[in-house]
Amino acid sequence: MSQHVINQVRRGFYLDSVALMRLSARLRELPGVVEAVLMIGTESNRGIMDAAGLLTAAGRAAGPEDLVIALCADDEPAAHAALAAAEAALAQGVSAAAGELHRPRTLDGALEALPAANLVLISTPGEFAAREARAALARGLNVMIFSDNVSLSEERALKQDAARRGLLLMGPDCGTAYIAGVPIAFANEVPRGRVGVVAASGTGLQELAVLLARRGAGISHGIGVGGRDLSDAVGGIATHAAIDLLAGDAHTEHVVLISKPPGDATAREVFAHLAACGKPASACVFGIAPERLPAGIAFAPTLDALAQQLTGKAIASGDVTARAQFLAASLPAARRSIRGLFAGGTLCTEAQVVLHAAGLRVHSNAPLHAAAETDAQNTLLDLGADEYTLGRPHPMIEPAVRTPLLAAALADAQCAVVLLDVVLGHGAHADPARAVADAVRAAGAERPCVVASVCGTAADPQRRDDQVRTLEHAGVVVARSNAAAAALAAAIGAMRQHAAR
Repeated sequence: MSQHVINQVRRGFYLDSVALMRLSARLRELPGVVEAVLMIGTESNRGIMDAAGLLTAAGRAAGPEDLVIALCADDEPAAHAALAAAEAALAQGVSAAAGELHRPRTLDGALEALPAANLVLISTPGEFAAREARAALARGLNVMIFSDNVSLSEERALKQDAARRGLLLMGPDCGTAYIAGVPIAFANEVPRGRVGVVAASGTGLQELAVLLARRGAGISHGIGVGGRDLSDAVGGIATHAAIDLLAGDAHTEHVVLISKPPGDATAREVFAHLAACGKPASACVFGIAPERLPAGIAFAPTLDALAQQLTGKAIASGDVTARAQFLAASLPAARRSIRGLFAGGTLCTEAQVVLHAAGLRVHSNAPLHAAAETDAQNTLLDLGADEYTLGRPHPMIEPAVRTPLLAAALADAQCAVVLLDVVLGHGAHADPARAVADAVRAAGAERPCVVASVCGTAADPQRRDDQVRTLEHAGVVVARSNAAAAALAAAIGAMRQHAAR
């Protein structure tokens, strides 16, 4: 029997993309549904749906102000049942929103409601984000662009405009920030302190913030500059602005830079600027040798090490070698490889650093070095990358999207360790550990070791201790940090791989 594809277009209808992705995930769980996607009908979104075989003539006629409901099911009744469920959920969401506080639909309307505002958060389809950012800058407002799919040329032009105006532009694809201690977008509840952070945008900033919090410290500001800012194509425009802001901030005593590998020319300029900022400075820049940093910048190989340097406080984790030997001893000889499935891109990069330091070769869709090690026995995947999130929710929003890959790793007879991150905080799923625990229990006793870290605090909506208990009750080994989890996985993997030689 052939599958049935159905589209419905709602003209002039807008709903937050996070809400749409969550509804899409719920619809996929209905009987007979093969695929479900709800997207605003921009040209790029229609292209995504068309490439997936989900677009009909009705969907192709949608415009950027319309919502497209695209469903594929085993048969026509299942498709129409899913469509009815989508319509009911959308009606409920609109009804609920009507009872909330007034939400302005334009920048002008928002400024009428909050005339003293000096920061605009933009979360629109990428085609419109640059236009809205330009309008905000023209009004003298700092900007945080949560949206992705903003072109590199637009990013550079916007940041140059912001710099000329003496404003800050964070992003694009900036998922996390802390301004004057206030968490913005995907962020954890952490205390305000004296450490000012410049980071790409997401889980690297979150991980450092929670590791400082567990040591009784906090951050003054966490400025997300976007993952491409330190490329030579952009030239670190926002990073330079952020360093200047933190250098002049009375609440900031120590300035920190967190980054994936930067462009060579940009790295030299940014490092020199950081060293000369007039305050103690540290850097955790993955993929570079410590000797590349000028005098005056303290180097940290991991975020855990950085938090320890900044506070002088270590968190005991026991004898990693002894623990690895205990866990490795129960594995069959055929189990040798490490499989990492990450919601956080920076956490995936940090884990690669740890595995490389242990002498292990690693393949990744987001490789630490330009030359990907495609023949490596170990694989670490960033599941937040575009190839996994096009038309689907990010795994931090809907952890069930990781479940099929997790189930496959747990069933792989050659896998010794499955390495995971569980990210908490505002914007993240209400119970992300549950999906991991359910998949681990379903795999049974004959499975690889599962090692995880939980990026969060006791004050987060999900409560870190509760999430840790959920994982541990399912048999997951929970480490104190992402770096510690990677170190334990590396030790187990090294023992298994050396034993096989």
